[in-house]
Order: sequence, then C-alpha cells, then structure tokens
Amino acid sequence: MMIASAHIIGGGALGGAELFYIRLVNALQARGCPILAINVAGSQVSARLRPETTQIHVAMRGIWDWWSRWRIGAILRERQPDIVQTYLGRATRLTHLPPGRRPIHVARLGGYYDPRRYRHAHAWIANSPGIRDHLIQHGFPSNRIFHISNFVAPCHPSPATDLRQLRQELALPDDALIVTTVGRLHPVKGFDDLLEAFAAVPDHIHERPVHLIIVGDGPQARGLKCYTEQLGIARRVHWPGWRDDPGRFQELADLCVCSSRQEGLGNVILEAWARQRPVLSTAAPGLQEVIADHEDGWLTPIGDPPALAAAMERLLRDEALRRELAANGYRTLLIRHGEEVIVSAYLELYDRLLGM
Repeated sequence: MMIASAHIIGGGALGGAELFYIRLVNALQARGCPILAINVAGSQVSARLRPETTQIHVAMRGIWDWWSRWRIGAILRERQPDIVQTYLGRATRLTHLPPGRRPIHVARLGGYYDPRRYRHAHAWIANSPGIRDHLIQHGFPSNRIFHISNFVAPCHPSPATDLRQLRQELALPDDALIVTTVGRLHPVKGFDDLLEAFAAVPDHIHERPVHLIIVGDGPQARGLKCYTEQLGIARRVHWPGWRDDPGRFQELADLCVCSSRQEGLGNVILEAWARQRPVLSTAAPGLQEVIADHEDGWLTPIGDPPALAAAMERLLRDEALRRELAANGYRTLLIRHGEEVIVSAYLELYDRLLGM
C-alpha cells in the first residue's frame, strides 16, 4: 500500500529543518509516494522541491494566524492524507487534527523546543536520542515517540575554478590552512569559544597561514566581529554572512568545526561528512550521539576554548589524521545517515502508526 503523506512547514529561509524538509519530501516523491507539500508561497523551500510535487501554499504568518489554521484544516479534510507531518513550532501549532482516526499527525523535532507547542500531535519523531528523552521527561508517551536521524546525500565536488573564485572572494591566501564553521550567530552555537580557541592557535602551521571562515548571521554578528578585534585575529577571520550554499565553504576547509553548547543532531556534521571533510566538535548533546570520538570525528568538552584550541592545532598539524577522520565520517554518513536508510525508516514508521 502506498501511504499518502502531507508535509507542512512554515519557514521560508533555509535552516536545518527546512533543508531536511526539502530532502525528505523530494526523496519520498522520487520513490513514487503520494506527497502533498504545504508551505509558504515564494519561499526558497517551495522553489527547491521537485517540479512534479503537489504544493499548496499557506501564509502561516505566525502561531496565531487563525486563517492559516482554518486553511490547513480545510486542505487536509479535502485531500485526506494518511499521515500529516509537521516541522517546527509554527506549522505544528497551526495543525490540529482529531485523535483516534486518520490522518495521523506526526510532529518532527530537531531541537530542544518548548514541548507545549507539540503536545497536541498524535506522535513525535525526534532526530536524536537526546530530544526523545527531552520529550519523555516532559510527560510525552514513550510508545508514541520515535527516533529517526537525518540524512544528507554525498556531494559531488565543486569545480576547482569555483573554489578558486570563492577563495578570491574571501581574499584567502592560496596556501592557507582553512577552518570552517557554519551556523546561526547565536549564543548556543558557542562562537565566542571558537574565536577564543582560534586566537590560541598559531597563525602559521607548517609555514602556512591559518584562517577561519564563519558562515552565517544572527544576533551576535556585531559582537563577535568586535571580539575578533579584541583578540587580534580580525585579519584571519572571514564573514561571508548568511548563504544558501554553506557547503561550498565547507569544501574549502581543511577542518570543519562545530563549537555548539547544544544541538539537536548537528546537520553541519553530516554536511561536512558528505563533502569528505574532517570534523572537530564539542561533545554537546546531539553531537556526541552522532560522532564516535577519535574515529569519525574529534570531540572536546563544551565551553572549553583551551581544549578546542589544542585539538584544532593537533588536527591542522596532522594531515594524515584529518584524511582518516574524513574517510571514516563519510563511511558513517553512508551507513547511518544515508537516504535509503532514513527514508525507509520513515515509511516503516508511517506503516506502523497506521496499524496502531
């Protein structure tokens, strides 16, 4: 039996949840599953779905957008999918379905969000064991919470000319050793710790200048840039801002770093592995559940810039170790976070829920 599912998201910018929505909807569509995508008109999300995907656009201007709540309900009554899957708080709050009959409302969580926004769903998917535990601790029924990770497809290398152009855009020396990090410039990402750590790393290793690229934007942007001035590293830190192609900056990297104090899963880890790049990360909840320390990545304590600096320097000095971590990370991606594995897990869960 082909299971019909509707997928609802209210965001338009390409954050982690939006990118996963695109990947999952496209993968289900490629398998021939009946799909209805409900999203915001003119959004980057809508533009990146396969052209044959049925889309209906709803404004979803906020959690109190009563017209959008009514519109979503009307669409679902008309279309009658078996499963309705919502992403993030806005779409989940605007979707209210009666329990005990179809469609079954599944809320997907990729972070430690306020559980009150999700309690009315019929079942929940957590993309990490930590998020699953978070829901159980808040009284959600454990037999209706399921852990399914994210997937990221392996990436074809960008043309060398494109990467050279990107280096020139950032005014990076041709022989630079490059550290790249990607994320919203928010306190939870620990970028202040990363800058303090980077300041403790020698400015040249093996006679090559060491540079840091921070891809993203957010409320800490101004303060972090000022902090680089205080640390005396401003000329070696590059700020491309928010980009819809952050993976290209990871491709430039000799080392990808995640300094987060908390993560749901850490899509940036999977994205780096997909580009066969070595990963250094904090042992934040979510990240330590993905990375096998010293095997497919390197972990350091949360909020410990000296430890982060020592690990960064060690990995930048040891090219063979970086190659080993990158190869092992790529293997982990294929085995545990491959498209076939994750999409099959979703379809098996849908079938299971419909039989409960």
